[in-house]
Amino acid sequence: MSLRIGVDIGGSFTDFAVLDDDTRKIRTLKVFSRPDSPGSEVLTGMAGLIDRYGIEAKDVAYFTHGTTIGVNAVVQRKGLRLALVTTRNFEDVLEIARLKIPDMYHLLSKRPEPLIPRDRVFGVKGRLAADGSEESPIDETSVLAALAGIRAAECEGVVVSLLHSYRNPQHEKDVKALLEKHCPGLFVSCSHEVWPIIREYERTSTAVISGYVQPKVANYLTHLQSALAEAGVPAELMVTKSNGGVMSAENGKSNCVQMILSGTASGVIGAAYIAEQCGIRNCMSLDIGGTTADVALIVDGQPQYATGEYIGDFQIHIPSVSVSSIGDGGGSIAWVDDFGVLKVGPHSAGSSPGPVCYGRGGDKSTITDAFAVMGILGQSDLGYNSVTLDREAARKAIATLAVRLEKSVEQTAEAIIRVSTSSMYAGTSRLVSRFGIDPRAFTLLPFGGAGPMLACYLARALNMPNVTVPVTPGVLSALGGLIADIKNDFVKTTYYELNETSLGLLEEDARGLEQQARAWMTEQIGHSDSAPITLTADMRYRGQSFEIETPLTRDTIRAQDMAAIRDAFHAEHRRLYGHSDDAAPIQLIALRLVISSVTPKPELERLATSTEPAIPVREIEAWMDGQARLIPLYRRADLRAGQAFEGPAVIAQDDATTCVLPGFTVNVDPFGNLVLMNRALLN
Repeated sequence: MSLRIGVDIGGSFTDFAVLDDDTRKIRTLKVFSRPDSPGSEVLTGMAGLIDRYGIEAKDVAYFTHGTTIGVNAVVQRKGLRLALVTTRNFEDVLEIARLKIPDMYHLLSKRPEPLIPRDRVFGVKGRLAADGSEESPIDETSVLAALAGIRAAECEGVVVSLLHSYRNPQHEKDVKALLEKHCPGLFVSCSHEVWPIIREYERTSTAVISGYVQPKVANYLTHLQSALAEAGVPAELMVTKSNGGVMSAENGKSNCVQMILSGTASGVIGAAYIAEQCGIRNCMSLDIGGTTADVALIVDGQPQYATGEYIGDFQIHIPSVSVSSIGDGGGSIAWVDDFGVLKVGPHSAGSSPGPVCYGRGGDKSTITDAFAVMGILGQSDLGYNSVTLDREAARKAIATLAVRLEKSVEQTAEAIIRVSTSSMYAGTSRLVSRFGIDPRAFTLLPFGGAGPMLACYLARALNMPNVTVPVTPGVLSALGGLIADIKNDFVKTTYYELNETSLGLLEEDARGLEQQARAWMTEQIGHSDSAPITLTADMRYRGQSFEIETPLTRDTIRAQDMAAIRDAFHAEHRRLYGHSDDAAPIQLIALRLVISSVTPKPELERLATSTEPAIPVREIEAWMDGQARLIPLYRRADLRAGQAFEGPAVIAQDDATTCVLPGFTVNVDPFGNLVLMNRALLN
């Protein structure tokens, strides 16, 4: 037997997906997360898998892991105490940023305080020209003066980000060598090592985030490697990446910035895989865990990618799956403000103490408590029997809000859901406008522990006719990490005019990136010849401030076919903006390369077909759409392909609960997915 395990750590639960290479079947598990002891939940889960399924640790041949430790360190500002070394007279790079305020419509809106305050930023003498040539060498005296300030500020590490290092990294290397020579053991990271892009603020801020979390992440990965070895797992630890791929933990220790958004990216990869298997071309994934609701678009079967995603208050300029946080999670806390208005979030009860109904010490009402009070949650075992729901405790907690709102407990619980749905509607509307899509042409694919409970509410608000609930929605992110391909991104800033002279440089740069990529892949899997690569170029018309990513082919670059390269850019510009200027000169700012190696994928097992009507376990009393109703409770494991029934209903399973609102019809597809259709929109 050979097993492959994917793990995703969320705010409330840690999810496991196990693929048996022989049978191609998936087995799943959830355990409580341990924010007080990151990594220990993985060992708890391994013990649970052994007890529940009888698997043996020695049979684990592949182990991939998504973690939020880096994100949490940034959001909570609990990373390394860092200093920043810049080129002299550029010490204000983090303070100036892009001169944008977070909310242009808020007169008192302020930019967040940088992770490295101005008094821990030190400038050194030495200058490179824009073409990378040296105007003046690094002055050792200024570096030693900076080091004295770093020591006086009791800094634990240093980020070096000098002008034009994307062109020529030598000055950063010189400063790093001097710092390490005179202060052995000091953690020093350079911006060209992290992500060598043009634009000094973007490069510096990305390097700062990387340095801020790297020692913490590296230490965490080292401890997890040791713990897995002690548990008898022989597989090398792999970590999921922000771009939807995976890499070795050893690589992650020195390149942790690439895995900082790993958890959210894994969920989108899992959703894209399910959508592809079900023949859904355009899909909106909805990942609702314990803390947030995250949405991503899958267009023509492909997740959308972007740079500049937010980590808390800060953007990180590395390629990543484009995921937007649009609302609250199951653990988000409901409260009434001083004006008597009901609010939900942004604070979350998380895993500890958790929602009141979990009985783990929580005393503040959450979305999960609202569903418990409404009778939708807690009608069967939850979280693989790890949760015993206390509905009465939830009622008492929400009753305190009900008194202030002058509503019944049930009305208040439903109001919590409606407020949360409104927040998600607003967030999704912004995303819809940004990408220019019509949500009515998309299928909503919810997952995460709370996704299927809230999906019908959001779909109804957005007039989306279809919702598809996967077979194991509660652990889809773990499945996404399990099936993610080994993948890495490479970039080279070029910054030249596209003309006959630069075609040779372009071919040389592409060849150099490919050599780097194949060397990286060989380190990961031992070979790279069969690994496909894709090339894109950041291009713009001369005079434009920002560029667009344009797909290119290796053959086109090798042939130095300028007409084909120009046509590709014009076509992409027309696609995005509706026009192009075919006679305008073009600049090629950067060349990007992605290399990947496909990992084994599970085969979705077809469900047995039945012509018999679906039989509910029993009727339950639930509050829906403003009134108490007797509605059927179905057990997901009892449903068969071809069966259909009308809402309202509740469908229970080990890892999630699906709420079917009145007006929706449920059909079970050949793979066991629940296809929920809004009857009012299908006429």
